[in-house]
Amino acid sequence: MDVTVVGAGPVGLVLAAELALSGAAVQILERLAEPSEAMKAGAINVPTAEALDRRGLLRAAEQVQREMLERVGSFARTADDQPPGGGRRAPGSRFTGHFAGMVLDADLVDWSDPDLAAHTAVDGGRLVPQRELEDLLAGHVARLGIPVCRGVEVTSLEDTGDGVLIGTTAGPVRTGWLVGCDGGRSAVRRLAGIDFPGTDPELTGHLAVADIADPSILADGWVWSTRGAYRYGPQPGRVVTVEFDGPPADRSAPVTLEEVQTSLRRVSGTDVTLTALRGAATRWTDNARQAATYWSGRVLLAGDAAHVHSPFGGQGLNLGVGDAMNLGWKLGAVVAGWAPEGLLDTYDTERRPLGAWVLDWTRAQIGVMRGDAKSAALREVVADLLSTREGATYAVKKISGVTQRVDLPGDHPLIGRHVPDLRLRDGSRLVDHGHGGGFLLLDRTPDGTFARSAAAWAGRVSSVTDGHATPTGVLVRPDGVVAWASDTTGLAAITGLEAALHRWTGAPTSSPEHEAVEPVEPVG
Repeated sequence: MDVTVVGAGPVGLVLAAELALSGAAVQILERLAEPSEAMKAGAINVPTAEALDRRGLLRAAEQVQREMLERVGSFARTADDQPPGGGRRAPGSRFTGHFAGMVLDADLVDWSDPDLAAHTAVDGGRLVPQRELEDLLAGHVARLGIPVCRGVEVTSLEDTGDGVLIGTTAGPVRTGWLVGCDGGRSAVRRLAGIDFPGTDPELTGHLAVADIADPSILADGWVWSTRGAYRYGPQPGRVVTVEFDGPPADRSAPVTLEEVQTSLRRVSGTDVTLTALRGAATRWTDNARQAATYWSGRVLLAGDAAHVHSPFGGQGLNLGVGDAMNLGWKLGAVVAGWAPEGLLDTYDTERRPLGAWVLDWTRAQIGVMRGDAKSAALREVVADLLSTREGATYAVKKISGVTQRVDLPGDHPLIGRHVPDLRLRDGSRLVDHGHGGGFLLLDRTPDGTFARSAAAWAGRVSSVTDGHATPTGVLVRPDGVVAWASDTTGLAAITGLEAALHRWTGAPTSSPEHEAVEPVEPVG
């Protein structure tokens, strides 16, 4: 086996799929015998939705969003419609999110901002809860023929230099590479001896869907007070509580109905009665930590195994999927034998800064949610800023992920960013041509100059020709990051393209020139 992934959550599923698309033999080991029914993330950000789009899964995500909107009905138009300054948003407005429970007013956001306007194709596929996302990805993995071995726990590991010997409850497993996607209490990270420094928790939160005898006594949306905070919605029975009373004594203990009800009564100041839990509730903290390294020998980490933080702003799931997209093609290239020198090193150097930013983004929200007088005063200041057009737009851009950027060489403004929505003259979109993975080169030169240059990397790079326009050329990595772009067609542009191809796709596979690949027919 080339690669063994530990953990069958969204991160592990995405990573395994990307490895398989790269040609690697991969398997998934999962401790749980059945998928978890616990309540977790309720939506995905733009880069995650675009990752689904690049693999042909956007329509499935859009169907989930339609079903979710039907499920929540009119409740969705009230529970999450409270902007920081009071008042209500218009029904059907765009997804904005919240900062420390202060919901951002969509009417204030400048949706014409270039960063936001460049990423709208996935707007209909973002209301995808984690459980539904796992179902969607499980189907994707099954179609790729990837085995998922459930009820198997990792008990030991030995890095032998040319592979990893894994001890499991189902017997020993030998693999070329081992990737831990097994959560914040990662066995892989612990067994590999990778440190996990950070800040200790100071709160306990709960997330549950419950039958409520008297829901009318709860306010819709997020409510903050000196007692803590709670949120009711955006679907009937869904409640979140936050209390600054330190971490739970035993986070591994099952969450009971009484525990959730007691917490909700304390933070809401009501005598609300919960009659039953629908599914498993979850308990969480603001423990914020980042692995000292994402890669040690033949062992790598991704998702919560590499970083943990509070769920405020919905960043955790999305950060992990980004890890998987970044790592998948790079480790796949190493397995296939064509990876340029130092390629795998870029996984840590590219993903670590974003992980550190997310930890600080969540810590900042904790700073304005505490019940003390100083935090309350700061909260009022932040609320005023979020009630401005500039403040709301800034926060929405950060939460949505459209401003994420990798530090790559090159002067073009697209380099290092996720590729924007690019429609072609035949009615298709650039992403429609990359469902099978690999690099995509958009060539808009009159004579196919860029495609001829990339032909020597056939099998790793697919070229798509289009009518002359700017940008004249864009090279997109398998993770959606723009590796090179140009608005010109001269020698400098060709030299820049070839440098990027060598940097990211290694030595050419051939020397003769080949004809450019013609665009496929529009999807749908």
